Amino acid sequence: MPSRLTTALLACFAILPVTLHAYAEDAVDKANNPLHLASSFAVQDYYTPEIDGTNQHTNDVLLRATIPIDSNDLIAVPQIMRVTVPMATRPQSSGGYDSGIGDINLFDIFLLKQDGVKLGVGPLLTANSAAKEELGTGQWQAGLSAVAVNTSPRWLTGALVQWQKSFTGDSDRAHVETATLQPFLIYKMSRGWFLRSTAIWSYNVKNDDYVIPLGLGGGRAILVGDYIVNSFIEPQWTVAHRGDYQPEFTLYAGFSIMLK
Repeated sequence: MPSRLTTALLACFAILPVTLHAYAEDAVDKANNPLHLASSFAVQDYYTPEIDGTNQHTNDVLLRATIPIDSNDLIAVPQIMRVTVPMATRPQSSGGYDSGIGDINLFDIFLLKQDGVKLGVGPLLTANSAAKEELGTGQWQAGLSAVAVNTSPRWLTGALVQWQKSFTGDSDRAHVETATLQPFLIYKMSRGWFLRSTAIWSYNVKNDDYVIPLGLGGGRAILVGDYIVNSFIEPQWTVAHRGDYQPEFTLYAGFSIMLK
């Protein structure tokens, strides 16, 4: 007959895989949920080697910080502030490429609903901060963001919708107005592994141009001390578009560190 210690150890080993699975599932949820209230820093890269109508390429490295703000006497709901600094590479009209800081984006999401399907809404601002003309729009833009997220034991689903319109900027540059939809679908597997599809659909309100890509990739989220480390890669193929110089294929990859 086994001793009490042996019995206790056997029970621990039986529970351990379930516990580790629960921790891994929780890490995947938090790392991929744009409405999770935790500080994080991410580096993401969009490399587009195939553009319709040209043999040139583009690249965008996004440096992104997320800061949660607790509810207070002035604002009764928590907020999530996210700033994105792009390092862009674009072809020059004379040949070659320009690289540098692009248009910096900031949005502030107010988390209006935290039970069941989570919902957040808030303003966004895109600054006319590009280092060179080819790297930005030349316009200051403002608009709105809305995020909905639902999670289950196997799935994390939702969407980010954004609309913005220029309100001032370089007088010799065209005004812009764009709308984007980013549906995201995360399938959670074991040990922190997951499949993902998160491509951004974009619509140019000014000229009716649009691009609709679909992505399928994978990644892993793991616990390292008090942090969640997440990495992924997601190839994206354009399935429909209108307008010149739209991406045909993009390789999207990223890495993030988040407080638990």
